[in-house]
Amino acid sequence: MSKVVHVAVGVIQDPHNRILLAKRPQELHQGGKWEFPGGKVEKLESTAEALIRELKEEVDLDVLDTEPLMEIHHDYGDKKVFLDIHWVTNFKGDAKGLEGQEICWVAKEQLTQYEFPEANKAILEKILS
Repeated sequence: MSKVVHVAVGVIQDPHNRILLAKRPQELHQGGKWEFPGGKVEKLESTAEALIRELKEEVDLDVLDTEPLMEIHHDYGDKKVFLDIHWVTNFKGDAKGLEGQEICWVAKEQLTQYEFPEANKAILEKILS
């Protein structure tokens, strides 16, 4: 039985109703695809704590609070993930890819033009509905 990776995911929306996307490095699982930023939840860490930490480390945003959006369990065959997704609208700072990753702010109606990992498709459906 393979281990499930618990991931805190942020759907970050700016005051112009744009959503922040980050491109996964080619060498990583699902590399080259776009995703909503976030990262692994560590032991003894809540999802909100993990998301606040990860978004500071990855895109240099200071998240003031988050709101739960949805949860997704997905099996890629070679990897199982539990995505714990939160809305993030209350933050400070200007996003930048601190780990060398490409990032961009995208209008909601243009999100479907980007290629996402399969597990992210339900997030797209939810935020576009």
